[in-house]
Amino acid sequence: MPVAETELVFESPYQLIVAVILSAQCTDKRVNLITPEFFKVFPKTEDLAKAPFEEVFELIKSCSYPNNKARHLIGMAQKLLSEFGGIVPDDIERLQTLPGVGRKTANVIASVVYNKPAMAVDTHVFRVSERLGLTKNAKTPLAAEKQLVKYLPEELIPKAHHWLILHGRYVCTARNPHCHECGLAWLCDWYQKGLKETKQ
Repeated sequence: MPVAETELVFESPYQLIVAVILSAQCTDKRVNLITPEFFKVFPKTEDLAKAPFEEVFELIKSCSYPNNKARHLIGMAQKLLSEFGGIVPDDIERLQTLPGVGRKTANVIASVVYNKPAMAVDTHVFRVSERLGLTKNAKTPLAAEKQLVKYLPEELIPKAHHWLILHGRYVCTARNPHCHECGLAWLCDWYQKGLKETKQ
């Protein structure tokens, strides 16, 4: 997978932070259907900061948790202007002070926009890294993140995040993973364990 990048469509850090907030518990495909119209109505942070809740809600109501996300998006834009001069910060701790931005979202922004060695752990990354044996008994996304960044070369971390997500989305799916198509089956802990169990 030489080209490994986010499947969210964006043209600026502002657009990416909006898309990533919308993507929580929602598919990238759904987000990419919502954002073109959203960015026509709210092309800049300033536009979103003064947006009425109802108007934001109406544009995003087809994604999950539109009430919370509408509030978060407006609050994020307002704080981005009041505290960061409208510039999306590159620091994970400062990013997390924005409404709707948790550690995973902050890591996505830092790695995708600023190419920082930040590992965003979503459900795909969590599952795939455990199955492959890249993490061992990580009970939380943060524990998985710490194990992954400890052993992956720093320069590969931004790309490795996408490798794991895309692998989980298309090959190592939660149910019925496509192990017969997987080029990593030979080193996958989960697959090898399954082979041993079928031989017994």
